[in-house]
Amino acid sequence: MIEGISAVTFATHDMKRAVHFYKSLGFELKYGGEDASFTSFFAGGGFVNLTVQSPEKQWSWWGRAIFHVADVDAIYNLALKTGYTPDTLPKDAAWGERYFHITDPDGHELSFARPL
Repeated sequence: MIEGISAVTFATHDMKRAVHFYKSLGFELKYGGEDASFTSFFAGGGFVNLTVQSPEKQWSWWGRAIFHVADVDAIYNLALKTGYTPDTLPKDAAWGERYFHITDPDGHELSFARPL
């Protein structure tokens, strides 16, 4: 039986840029950092990992990682304050969550949500 997700790992061509993005949205660094080839952030009971890939390695849209947070609007405002442009405004969904989407600098789509 599956008990949960331990981690999600995203590829990046620029670790420094990726680390800055995730730190600026409130992810806490566990391991690695701007000069590392592998970095890990705490994400509740799991982790968000970053791994450096060579420039010739390309990817396209793969899906979306969804993170439950205490305050969707606070994370949205943090993204704006840091200079990022989220893909959507925060809104209440018919399925019972408040959420917004943002794409990281490497094209990975994230959603920050809170059950209503």
